[in-house]
Amino acid sequence: MDFTNLSKDFPVLLLYNIDPTWLEQDIEECQAAADILVDAMAGAGQRVEKVCVQSAELEALLQSYNPNEYLVLNWCEEFPGVPRSECLVAQSLESLGFTFSGAGSQTLAVGQDKPEVKRLLNSQHINTPVWKVYNSPDQLSWEHFPAIVKLAYEHCSYGITRESVVQSNVELKRRVGYVINEMHQPALVEEFIDGREFHVGVVGNGKITVLPPGEIDYSHFTDIHDRLCTYESNFVPNSLAYQLTIPKLPVVLAESLLNELEEMAAAAYTAVGCRDYARMDIRLKDETFYLLDVNPNPDISENTSFARGAELMGLSYGELGSWLVNLAAERHPVYGSHVHNAILGENRCLEL
Repeated sequence: MDFTNLSKDFPVLLLYNIDPTWLEQDIEECQAAADILVDAMAGAGQRVEKVCVQSAELEALLQSYNPNEYLVLNWCEEFPGVPRSECLVAQSLESLGFTFSGAGSQTLAVGQDKPEVKRLLNSQHINTPVWKVYNSPDQLSWEHFPAIVKLAYEHCSYGITRESVVQSNVELKRRVGYVINEMHQPALVEEFIDGREFHVGVVGNGKITVLPPGEIDYSHFTDIHDRLCTYESNFVPNSLAYQLTIPKLPVVLAESLLNELEEMAAAAYTAVGCRDYARMDIRLKDETFYLLDVNPNPDISENTSFARGAELMGLSYGELGSWLVNLAAERHPVYGSHVHNAILGENRCLEL
């Protein structure tokens, strides 16, 4: 695959967030991840400068940068201390006139509204687990077990633990009550699909490329409560859940199923209004795929399934970063006319 025509003629601001209240180890890991991406993109010929967000004062932080001269690689998950503010970061960038990578504020807001994502997917006949939202633990009407109970308006597996998987009405009522009373959100209940799980990266606008998927291997776990992506398995490196659920690539999957998986990922990307890149979480049980979650602006750290999938396509980590900012640069008022998107004439390129 040829990415030699990616433009390197514009400077990039890598926008990422650090909360000063985090543990020192977490701060160091975040800084290290940003340094790795900056160094990789610089090695690929892209000019990149780090901008660390440590408060909600984004306008003051960016006041010395002209939106007509810079493009933002938006790797900022939230304003520190402001829960569910990923969409507010994008909204601030939009109001300041910056062109930035990834989804816009409206799509990011939708991405944190799990019931709305379900409705969008179902409206396009994209298969999802049976689901229902509850605002009270009383008078539950549910018959699909095992089930999983999630917070209705969160992402990144926040609030998901081993106890989220329930196998009876008694357990369901207890967990729904916990989410409503302790987490202060409605509870989204889904049928728990106890099968193979794939994380599928999707890149592009108009012409969409599905990256080679990664599989989360749960074969180490015999207990159904461990066969899911919890907050711990995503963000606590010293936990057994984290260490035993590293994505595996390439996946072993029949060609017909791989095609079906890619088609579902591309369809979900379009249905939710993703832009530039996203990741789909999909499970397979009894030869049937179920779309679990849509993740606009997913983690693109070097060791993620997203970055490793791009590597299987022949991209270095730095080239992946350049590809993403090139997609965004097509929207830039100055650089847009000079940017040429890489021609993806091979490997699972889906034009919608």
